Amino acid sequence: MISEDRIREKLAILADAAKYDVSCSSSGSKRKNDNKGLGTTGNGICHAYTEDGRCVSLLKILLTNHCIYDCAYCVSRKSNDIKRAAFTVQEVVDLTINFYRRNYIEGLFLSSGIFSNADYTMERLVLIAKKLRTEHRFNGYIHLKTIPGASDELMKEAGLYADRLSVNVEMPTEKSLQLLAPDKKREDMIKPMHYLKEQIVQHTEEKKLIKATPTFAPAGQSTQMVIGATPETDLQILGMADQFYRRFQLRRVYYSGYVPISNDNRLPALGTPVPMVRENRLYQADWLLRFYGFTVNEIVSPDAPLLDMDIDPKLSWALRNLQLFPIDINQADLQLIKRVPGIGIGSAEKIVAARRFNKLNWEHLKKMGVPITRARYFITCHSADFERRDLTPVAIKQQILALGNSKYSANFSPQLSMF
Repeated sequence: MISEDRIREKLAILADAAKYDVSCSSSGSKRKNDNKGLGTTGNGICHAYTEDGRCVSLLKILLTNHCIYDCAYCVSRKSNDIKRAAFTVQEVVDLTINFYRRNYIEGLFLSSGIFSNADYTMERLVLIAKKLRTEHRFNGYIHLKTIPGASDELMKEAGLYADRLSVNVEMPTEKSLQLLAPDKKREDMIKPMHYLKEQIVQHTEEKKLIKATPTFAPAGQSTQMVIGATPETDLQILGMADQFYRRFQLRRVYYSGYVPISNDNRLPALGTPVPMVRENRLYQADWLLRFYGFTVNEIVSPDAPLLDMDIDPKLSWALRNLQLFPIDINQADLQLIKRVPGIGIGSAEKIVAARRFNKLNWEHLKKMGVPITRARYFITCHSADFERRDLTPVAIKQQILALGNSKYSANFSPQLSMF
């Protein structure tokens, strides 16, 4: 029997390797280690957020960091000199159940390197989920990272046991994939996305007619791409994400800033990781695409293919389109109000609901939580106080930056939900 010390060693190695997968929004979790119990070190435990704002803890690990591929950007690449480890199927099942019983976690996020081929690896991922569901009646959240190139049969079985499935597209363009991961094919990533979309739609429709129809990946599918390892612009990246949302009805596209992990002349120089602010701006732009009704070309364009790193993309759009402002907060439609910098979806809906009973002024807006020090540049209301109409886009930008750009960004930054 493998000792607990060996299990801890595997957990430390495979949890550390899993941290590069950002499609599970997370932060470390540590608990006091009493009686040397498993799971108290924080290794592999991450925090994720549901759509309703609840914070849940997940066991986030790789099944193995052995891999047959040599992707230049991956820490688990076969040529990288790192300590290797692999869990057995039963070890992952036991860890999950033990952590769950101790109330350390509420679910499992499981990915893997490739053992010998896609089907061999995918079969083991599916078996873990199946054992948890059928043998242990585990009803916690399960997110499986599927293996590109695995058979449709295994993909279908995975969808019956996992809440969410995801296929990493890895690079924004096929050209970059060929450069940094020449052993991989884009079609092996696109095909399962298409298959999963069809299965999700089919099971959803069947369940409307036959209640006994099993659910299939009820939390949908997502993907992840590495940014900054190759020279794609934000226009190309967001264009690809928009295609995925439209073609495959993805729940999320995750953007993973390149982290220097190996010396390869195909990659940017070591020591130059992608700035966190670029990831943040991409997520903000992604939020605008999915929830605010923006198109890619409104956010970035061939003439300006990069996001502004100083201000968020919503403010950037407003400053480029000052001819549309000011809008009357008491008359404008909901979609236009949502485009006002500083006004989120919730605040916009409150405004539209409240103005049915009274003309809104600045005090009303402040009580709703609207930051009038920013909104004043773009709206009018039942009061002339605070309004600013005499400034250029550059002057407005400078004044908002002077207020503290970090505060502005925090007001708009979306919560990175994984469900």
